Amino acid sequence: MNYPIRLLIIIISFPIYLATFSVAYGQQNSQYTQYMYNTITINPAYAGSRGMLSLNGLYRSQWVGLDGAPETMNFSANTPVGVGKVGLGLSFVNDRIGPTESYWVAADFAYTIRPNDVLKLSFGLKGGLNSYNLDVDKLNPDTSLDPNLFNINKISAIIGFGFYLHTEKWYVGLSSPNVLETRYYDDVATSTASERAHFYLIGGYVFDLGSSVKFKPALLTKASSGSPLSVDLSANFLFNDKFTLGAAYRWGAAISGLAAFQISDQLMIGYAYDYDTTELGNYNSGSHEIILRFEFGRTVRRVVSPRFF
Repeated sequence: MNYPIRLLIIIISFPIYLATFSVAYGQQNSQYTQYMYNTITINPAYAGSRGMLSLNGLYRSQWVGLDGAPETMNFSANTPVGVGKVGLGLSFVNDRIGPTESYWVAADFAYTIRPNDVLKLSFGLKGGLNSYNLDVDKLNPDTSLDPNLFNINKISAIIGFGFYLHTEKWYVGLSSPNVLETRYYDDVATSTASERAHFYLIGGYVFDLGSSVKFKPALLTKASSGSPLSVDLSANFLFNDKFTLGAAYRWGAAISGLAAFQISDQLMIGYAYDYDTTELGNYNSGSHEIILRFEFGRTVRRVVSPRFF
């Protein structure tokens, strides 16, 4: 294993790999470029907001060509209940990063109030379980491992919250999919490693540029104690309510191209490609992400201005 690849595995395994040396906090939540189609994963208040049963499947392969690079599979479902004030959701996430693998299963509950005829404000709660596994044998270091670094197989609770304010034209959301801190290596007296709460601020607006073109700029900001602020900016164009084309920029990290096609009233497919703008981009061929969305009830409840989010 050459030096850049070995260095990458150390970086993406942070803070677990450095747990025996210092107190570390890692930004380990899954990363998505098509976050505008996958909001339920980060904000439980989104549940039921599309007004129909919505099923989403996403696969992401990051930094293709590097051993141990992140790989994510995500499935979610959400639907309104009754007259639409209550929304329910369910999400499953599988992350593989170097020597680590995690499984996330969570349920979502949202309640919506209407301050006026066009505005909706939703409050959401998320609860579930996270299974985290570290196999130190997959590190393959040139020297023997520190005896304080050992395999982990830990299950922890998930508790999250969210707020989602939206109309048919714009949205703003604030959320944390898990506010609990999970600690590892607690029995090592001189150090610890932990996952901290991540907070997300999202927003977007749909502009009508004509009878057949709509433009949607969107923003996702992610913050966590001990980690740099992450900012994603995107701009998508929707043509004839069928084809979406756009670009995105992850501040100081990557530029992306996005495309999506509404195959039918029920089925949408989307694809995104990330080009890494950091030095790590010299050692990989980019990141690929594909999403499928299937919805029931669109032909019954079609909105005049199709939802772009």
